[in-house]
Amino acid sequence: MHEITEAKSVVLLSGGQDSTTCLYWALQEFGSTVALTFDYQQRHRVELECAQQVARLAGVPQKTLPINTFSALGNNALNETLPIGVNQETGLPNTFVPGRNFIFLTFAAAYAYPRGIRNLVIGVSQIDYSGYPDCREGSLKTLQQALCLGLDYEISIHTPLMHLSKKEVIELAIQLGAFPALALTHTCYLGQQPPCGKCPACRIRAQGFAAAGVSDPLLFSV
Repeated sequence: MHEITEAKSVVLLSGGQDSTTCLYWALQEFGSTVALTFDYQQRHRVELECAQQVARLAGVPQKTLPINTFSALGNNALNETLPIGVNQETGLPNTFVPGRNFIFLTFAAAYAYPRGIRNLVIGVSQIDYSGYPDCREGSLKTLQQALCLGLDYEISIHTPLMHLSKKEVIELAIQLGAFPALALTHTCYLGQQPPCGKCPACRIRAQGFAAAGVSDPLLFSV
């Protein structure tokens, strides 16, 4: 039996600029949404605070779900105190948390199912990204098919940023009215506020704002 809810979508809100843009996209696309944030024992707890602030500014309900398994598995720079670098065995950045997006979306589907929600929104891109295999369009299309079969329930995974560069994401945020919310977001892999400006995440973010020809509002809010 489905619960009564007004939400038409679930947005995976990490507290970063991409998921924040997706939150505003979902509001425009579906008219109502709920933000779902995951506490996976990430090193930088500031992400959780940012997600709460963004959801509050957007006026949407937000729920944080705890997942401690990634911390137990370890061996990534987002859960452990490791220097940011490349995994020599896989060739992927050690900021890659294996299975993270698949697990998040599976939990999001489990959250959506009893509430009669059929749309999941996630801010991944295979253009400006770090090579994470669970950000690829083919991976997520396959996961969507598996979720529909496993739940016997039609559910769609929306990836509005999949083919956008960081410059285009910022332009979309401006178009959607999400730009002020970007001042509340967090990207820095080192968890610093102000951001370190040197880690891969900070550099990609800075390049996007430079290409879009606008100043990052985050730099004026801390």
